[in-house]
Amino acid sequence: MLAAIVLAAPVHGQEAAPPPLAPQYVDAQAGVTLDTAITRALERQPSLRAVRADIAIAQGMRQQAGLRPNPTLTFERRTEPGGTDSLSSVGIQWPLDLFRRGGRVQTTERELQATQLGVTDRERLLAADVRMQYGVAAAAVREAVIADEVVAAAQRQWDIVRARAETGATPPLDRDLLEVELRRFEAERLLATGRADAAMVQLKQLLGMSPEEPLRLRETLESLVTASTIAAGPESSVSISARPDVREAEARVAVSDARIDQARREGRVDVSLFGTYMRMDAGFPQQGFGPTGALERVRGRFNYVSGGAMVMVPLFNRNQGQIAAAQAERTGAEARREAAELAARAEVASAQARDAQAQRAVTLYSGRVRTLARQNLDVVRQTFDLGRATVFDVLTEQRRYLDIEHAYTTALREAWEARAALKRALGETR
Repeated sequence: MLAAIVLAAPVHGQEAAPPPLAPQYVDAQAGVTLDTAITRALERQPSLRAVRADIAIAQGMRQQAGLRPNPTLTFERRTEPGGTDSLSSVGIQWPLDLFRRGGRVQTTERELQATQLGVTDRERLLAADVRMQYGVAAAAVREAVIADEVVAAAQRQWDIVRARAETGATPPLDRDLLEVELRRFEAERLLATGRADAAMVQLKQLLGMSPEEPLRLRETLESLVTASTIAAGPESSVSISARPDVREAEARVAVSDARIDQARREGRVDVSLFGTYMRMDAGFPQQGFGPTGALERVRGRFNYVSGGAMVMVPLFNRNQGQIAAAQAERTGAEARREAAELAARAEVASAQARDAQAQRAVTLYSGRVRTLARQNLDVVRQTFDLGRATVFDVLTEQRRYLDIEHAYTTALREAWEARAALKRALGETR
């Protein structure tokens, strides 16, 4: 009789199991991989495109610094009111820009290098953010997958116990306890789905996508942690000189040196050449004998050409204040470079320690712990189906299994975040 009840229970009065919610976030064939996500973010992220515009600005400043100063052309016309006298002159002035052009060019070139390194560092940080958020989304999806599995198992268990209770083979209390547990699991699944939705929206933002655009992941959290490696090298754990932020700090020191040199150049002698052509038509109301002996008005036309040079003599202003400011700026840039190196070394050391312990924790969980927890739950459920265990035993073991899975997800997420932080500390973008 008991065997007949057990076999008939899944059909008798069984409710339809709720559809799983996790598949909407995963696509093992057409989903987005981590590398694809990073590439898409580097191409489409609006804030990164805005930063890249700084390179074009620096290139324009470099072009402008290499140009010679324009000459100044003047024209003058003078006339005598009520008379006939007039004067016309045309002048030109051409600054030679002695000693200054080389200093400007050198400063803008180093500014361009520093700007390019700053954009490279922004790309490094964006790739690290995408890598981190991809793992967060994968962890949220894993929680949703576990919630789907637990709800489906709890639904099957409740259907069996409800069928038994209807025939009097099981107390109604067992049915009610399992129903409470089932509804709790359904609520937790909804919460897990909400966290997955939020994580996916944040990932879309980093990829330059609108919240309405579809996005599915191809890689799971376990595959991410398993496949993640650190670039090999004898100095990969301690070398931070190749990091873009450290190189940018060094470039800023070079920019300060160039500005000191430019300020000194601008305090030197400068020369401007000028030239003038003047045509004057002047006369008097008296008359005199002309070349032919006839009386003519006294009048003449004169042409003058002049040229010279204007010398700026740095007698009082030799750019002392700008030189002092540039030297103070260099002191600050040197201090920021040392701070960047110190922060980078500390970041690498901290990330290495965190990564090592997180990998050990994942190894412990991925061994016999989860396998035994799953086997224990299956055994307790089978024992309960045979009438040799109580519903409290099932609930206790079920919650223990959920705690193990949640802890394993936490360990995987911690391992992924630690590895992502280490990649960011070492300056890797992939």
